[in-house]
Amino acid sequence: MQPLMTKNFITLLFYFVFCLFTLSVTCRDSDLETDCTNRWIHIRRLPPQFNLDLLSNCSEYPLFDDFCPYLANHGLGKKTHNKSHSWYRTDPFMLELIFHRRMLEYPCLTSDPSLANAIYVPYYGGLDSLRFLYGPEVNSSYQHGLDLYEYLVHGDLPDVWSRHYGHDHFMVMARPAWDFSQPLNSDPLYFGTSFLELPEFYNVTALTLEGRAYPWQEQAIPYPTSFHPPNLAFFESWVNRVRRSRRTALMLFAGGGGISANPNVRRSIRLECDNVTSLSANGTGYDKLCDFVDCSNGVCQHDPIRFMKPMLQASFCLQPPGDTPTRRSTFDGILAGCIPVFFEDLSAKKQYGWHLPEEKYEEFSVFISKEDVVFKGLSIVDVLTSIPRSQVRRMREKVLEMMPRVMYIKHGSSLGLRTKKDAFDIAVECTLERIKSRLQEIAAQ
Repeated sequence: MQPLMTKNFITLLFYFVFCLFTLSVTCRDSDLETDCTNRWIHIRRLPPQFNLDLLSNCSEYPLFDDFCPYLANHGLGKKTHNKSHSWYRTDPFMLELIFHRRMLEYPCLTSDPSLANAIYVPYYGGLDSLRFLYGPEVNSSYQHGLDLYEYLVHGDLPDVWSRHYGHDHFMVMARPAWDFSQPLNSDPLYFGTSFLELPEFYNVTALTLEGRAYPWQEQAIPYPTSFHPPNLAFFESWVNRVRRSRRTALMLFAGGGGISANPNVRRSIRLECDNVTSLSANGTGYDKLCDFVDCSNGVCQHDPIRFMKPMLQASFCLQPPGDTPTRRSTFDGILAGCIPVFFEDLSAKKQYGWHLPEEKYEEFSVFISKEDVVFKGLSIVDVLTSIPRSQVRRMREKVLEMMPRVMYIKHGSSLGLRTKKDAFDIAVECTLERIKSRLQEIAAQ
């Protein structure tokens, strides 16, 4: 393994350690300004093997990726360019670092776990899973999480766990829940670990990038995008740019896949997009009916410049499922004011109920059944052009309203920006409500 302990990396480690040792000071300062009734959170101190040490292995999994470049700025990644204040090359799998860093600024932290309404476990479960998914321990993936459980139950402060046996604990696992759902008795070659199948963790709330259709422990929260404004001025400047942007394309698909001969919605989208490029857009109010950004082989993942400008110029962004139902592109599109078009409910409606309330989907998105597109030949262009322009404008305004709810603002951001609840704020608030409700149910039994 190449030496990784550069000056910047050492600075990152020391900053995390410094923050962990100053939590009580942060809490005392914040208590003067915030009503923390029923909002107290204790951050469980873990040995570094469960978080910081995992960062030093960032280049050990060549089948996955060298994720060392994405550790910068506490998981936000490097800036897209030197003068950028809000845009970063963010990898969504770094959500565990991003969330941990923001938790250190949470205004209602307590060093006394007995006073806490919830216990945050700063475990980098997605990063720890790499040794089971791509490393030498791939054949023992059923053991993922057992060492953490042993520490929580028998390590320092075992009473923290035994008080509610994990019902008041929560953690972030920056992968789809399916990656942690391998049956305990399955063939070890099956992709994934068994963390969420372990009875030991049935009571813990896991915040994941995507939940299963039958959620038990997990709750999906938004994928991190590349937009992390540091203050209200930069956020409002972006909103104004989005609102003023001229939408020259009816619809956009930014993604890969769809090249196989087998019927699937991505193939249907690409075929329709190819066909309509030769058709006149006269009378529609657009210069073109479909735009396509080829993001095959992950070329767009860390380069928002490739897709954000086309999203700013499109009225509708198509969000078909891929290997799994959800896409980071859903949240990129919302930040661009591009109205999302979903093809199955598991892509968002049945996932992100905390951040995108289910009852409001018709106000800011369009639903087209993938079966109708693939097997009945329904034209996506026909559906979208039939929507009155006045309704399109109302939908876009709703998308702009949703924008703060799906972004993760930069750590250390100004107080003005923090008046807007972002994805982190909503995740913490709803986790506290979930834990409160669960504990009340247990007490009533």
